Amino acid sequence: MAYAASINRPVNSWLLPDYYRCQEGYSSMALTGDLSDAAGYFQFGPDVICYGQCSSGTPSRDAAGCFHDALPHADVSGESVQLPFDPSQILENLRHERYLASSPQSPLALAGKKVARSIYYAVRPLMPVTVRRHLQKRYLKGWENVAFPHWPVDRTVEQVLEQLLLLSMKSRKIKQVPFIWFWPEAACSCTIVTHDVETSTGRDFCDQLMDLDDSFGIKAAFQVVPEGRYAVPGDLLPAIRKRGFEFNVHDLNHDGHLTRNREQFLRRAEQINRHARQSGAQGFRSAVLYRNIDWYEALDFSYDMSVPNVAHLDPQRGGCCTVMPFFIGKMVELPVTLTQDYSLFHILNDYSINLWKEQIALIREKHGLISVIAHPDYIIDQKARRVYVELLKYLAELRSQGETWIALPGEVADWWRLRSELNLVTREGRLQIEGKGSERARIAYATIVDEKLVYTFDPVP
Repeated sequence: MAYAASINRPVNSWLLPDYYRCQEGYSSMALTGDLSDAAGYFQFGPDVICYGQCSSGTPSRDAAGCFHDALPHADVSGESVQLPFDPSQILENLRHERYLASSPQSPLALAGKKVARSIYYAVRPLMPVTVRRHLQKRYLKGWENVAFPHWPVDRTVEQVLEQLLLLSMKSRKIKQVPFIWFWPEAACSCTIVTHDVETSTGRDFCDQLMDLDDSFGIKAAFQVVPEGRYAVPGDLLPAIRKRGFEFNVHDLNHDGHLTRNREQFLRRAEQINRHARQSGAQGFRSAVLYRNIDWYEALDFSYDMSVPNVAHLDPQRGGCCTVMPFFIGKMVELPVTLTQDYSLFHILNDYSINLWKEQIALIREKHGLISVIAHPDYIIDQKARRVYVELLKYLAELRSQGETWIALPGEVADWWRLRSELNLVTREGRLQIEGKGSERARIAYATIVDEKLVYTFDPVP
């Protein structure tokens, strides 16, 4: 394949300002060379795997293969960064799980999985957890060998954006860039706790679960199935909201077929939106995290919580490869960043918070969103409940140490939307943040230290 280095086209100049909310002028980037005909995997520095087209080498079709490294082909000798790929394409491929299009599974194998899924959900209500656990372990066999996304937390989006800002700063010969910090009041990270109510048993445990959360000063969001699964008492929603918790829509009937085909999805989306209007719910989560992001424009919600960061232990593989919220059209996506309680207990047979603590540490390194799913149905058991209590205690300790902001999903989505409209400006020689809610925002600084970016709240002299 021939690559023409003479081609030089500007790429999205708003990529870094949108993410960092920094001033314009730090993100002049251009695409050089003819992009490869096919998309595939390549590196952008050590341990950073991207998916898309590349002009400096041939991308790999296999995520476990040897990768061409595009980073040495990025040129910072001028005032703009010359890149052998389009970063907007790469980030969308990751956040929207476009890389799944290169799945090595045959059409016959995929069809077989769809049939198996249909049969499974038809008889699921009759199966005890022990039987479900056995079938799910067989279905997920080999999950630990999945090369991409990175287990147990994938932070590729953040790593790519940090590398792009670093290169942009080098091209401009500057050591420091001010930007609007990711979270309000300079919070180091953010945490949301959510409860997906799957059965009538879980529904009946909601009141006790709120008592448990309240004992640690933590408010959570309850996702309730509106049709078919169980009766939803008229006093459930008011009771949840009266206590300062949140009520959201969880799928339509939890039968596993929401995204089976587009026509059915659109029909169900109308019913889901009707339930949201009637209940005043602002958030949505699909059953079992089944999703098709390309169809989400039919959902009328402020935010969604259906996309996992890494989906190795979920029936639908993939993952958005980010620990930060992002926009899907008009909706804010709050990715699921911790392993679900069911998977921890029943797939990994782990009744400790060790994995959760490892994931939380990785998320906090990138100042991201710690997103917890704890099902009322699966923490009724005393053994599982003790683990959940240990997690609540750990999160409360992080909050008391100023290490995380624990909020309701709706509050986080509101903040992320508000932050996207704030601007960092210079007035009379001084930096200030302008826009609604600016009093909650803080100016931070990205500084180059030993060839890496370091974030601080004080400018380096």
